[in-house]
Amino acid sequence: MRELTRRKFIAITTLAAGFALAAHPISATVITTDTTGLVAGEVKIPVEDGSIPAYRAMPATGSNFPVVLVVQEIFGVHAHIQDICRRFAKLGYLAIAPEMFARQGDVSKMTDIPEIISKVVSKVPDTQVMSDLDATVAWAEKSSKGDINKLGITGFCWGGRIVWLYSAYNPKVKAGVAWYGRLISQPTPLTPKHPIDIAASLKVPVLGLYGGKDDNIPNDTVEKMREVLKTGSSGSEIVLYPDTPHGFNADYRPTYRQKEAQDAWKRLQAWFKQHGVA
Repeated sequence: MRELTRRKFIAITTLAAGFALAAHPISATVITTDTTGLVAGEVKIPVEDGSIPAYRAMPATGSNFPVVLVVQEIFGVHAHIQDICRRFAKLGYLAIAPEMFARQGDVSKMTDIPEIISKVVSKVPDTQVMSDLDATVAWAEKSSKGDINKLGITGFCWGGRIVWLYSAYNPKVKAGVAWYGRLISQPTPLTPKHPIDIAASLKVPVLGLYGGKDDNIPNDTVEKMREVLKTGSSGSEIVLYPDTPHGFNADYRPTYRQKEAQDAWKRLQAWFKQHGVA
């Protein structure tokens, strides 16, 4: 039975092309980064129970690239997350986005966000995510041209929460940048801790990028996170953009805010350089 399950798991792990159906209609503001001068595409990451797909992008020439883990939204590693990887590669990074939902289901074909959350996202244990990210780091070091002594992580929405947690979990991370990831929530058996719970003991500097008009993340939870971070020694910071909604960097959606997204991207680059991810 275990072997059958393992074969089935491997069989469904291929990245979807294009945008997740639940993300449609796609906005005219969508950004597409070309692959000129890059090596970019799908790779397989060996994990404990098989392999998971990931999107990898890096410069076509050179080696010892700083490594950035890119953690997906609830829509999986679709076209937007893949483009984020290419943007990093244009800056000289090895960027890799592992498909975190590979075992739980293919969210790219689901048309309803509540369905994605109930059938897939709610069934993903944090322990699995941490282990898969560890495997991705190991792959970047052994099978690609990454320098994991210059390791960073960034993530969006669902992935923004993971940035805080993985930065607390893996001391090899030099810096993290969390885009509008939930900070406070009720613990569950699969998600026992949330960013607020690790804020005081966090050692890795994390930059949080949040919107003041985010319907999913109330401003008071952002302020609580700021206060707890001050009691620790990580040097983490949070930027709260006024009148800005959730998903303001998602250029393929109506929530996109060009001014704030461009400012946040510049802050991300400066943060990584400041903390040794460059």
